[in-house]
Amino acid sequence: MSRTSPPEAAAGYLALAASPTFAVMALATALLGGPAGAFCGTGPKGWPPGGMAVMYLLMSAFHLSPWLRRRTR
Repeated sequence: MSRTSPPEAAAGYLALAASPTFAVMALATALLGGPAGAFCGTGPKGWPPGGMAVMYLLMSAFHLSPWLRRRTR
């Protein structure tokens, strides 16, 4: 069992929290919309989930590496 310092442990937990947090934000933005969607959307006839929802999904995918590392241990 390896011992980590409290800052290292906190960084590990934050890394694990990033992907699910962005996924929830993407879902909430896609379902509820919001004022940011007016700025980032492609217009009234664009794809219903606006640019912010897509951005949050991408951020969630980019932050999956801590989960993948944990899965391979």
